[in-house]
Amino acid sequence: MSLSIASAGADSFESLAALLERTERLVVLSGAGCSTESGIPDYRDDRGAWKRTPPMYFQEFMGSHAARQRYWARALVGWRQMRDVQPNVAHRVLAAWEQAGRLDTLITQNVDGLHQRAGSRTVIDLHGRIDQVECVQCRAVMPRLGVQQEMELRNPSWVRQEAPLAPDGDALLETDFGAFDIPECRECGGVLKPAVVFFGESVPKQRVTDAFAAVARADALIVIGSSLMVFSGYRFVRFARERNLPIAIVNRGRTRADGEVTLKIDGDCGAVLAGLYDLVFGDAKAG
Repeated sequence: MSLSIASAGADSFESLAALLERTERLVVLSGAGCSTESGIPDYRDDRGAWKRTPPMYFQEFMGSHAARQRYWARALVGWRQMRDVQPNVAHRVLAAWEQAGRLDTLITQNVDGLHQRAGSRTVIDLHGRIDQVECVQCRAVMPRLGVQQEMELRNPSWVRQEAPLAPDGDALLETDFGAFDIPECRECGGVLKPAVVFFGESVPKQRVTDAFAAVARADALIVIGSSLMVFSGYRFVRFARERNLPIAIVNRGRTRADGEVTLKIDGDCGAVLAGLYDLVFGDAKAG
């Protein structure tokens, strides 16, 4: 039976805390809402609709040099903010759950690496990492920092550009990108892209296999900060339902699975997780 709770009240906290206490192999699926308190915008509003123009699709990126100029120019500006973001309380609480033996696997749709920086170790980066760059031809992988430095050397006038950060790590900037000079792969001269899964691109099979395996051995699944509008995350909720696992959602606003879960708390991830941590661990703090 589905229990939908519209506000994060005491009963909601206690119900989810009880689920955590009786769960030995918990799997968490995290999304953009987990990182908004760190200053990274999310994609969708409380109704699950796009807040702004959708991100660039893989087919557009690969099909046009002009599209790649636009992406990398905006990414050069956005990366200066993205690299400085810090984990928030939601990331730290999840790391504490793992360290306490309560969390088996963390599957994240985010590409910011903040879970690892907070101390989480058993993390499946479903959509990759923005701090790495890959060649689409030879598959070489390199640190983002080196590519960023080369782009700045090639495009010195862009170093002074400023614009608001976008959810996928680039910047909300509209200008003439036609003169932007994009580095090529040093190994083969191929096209470079961030080592993330673009919209319209398939998630690598091994990551999907590992994520399904984690849910298969789980006692419960908790979704934190995801509207689940993208199928790459929603499929794990569907798989958990097929296995009759308890499923909880902590998210601000509507999700794709609201009518399919055991428990939902509509609230900010950091506040909800901090409250849960205090209920489950008493006076201990997540740091």
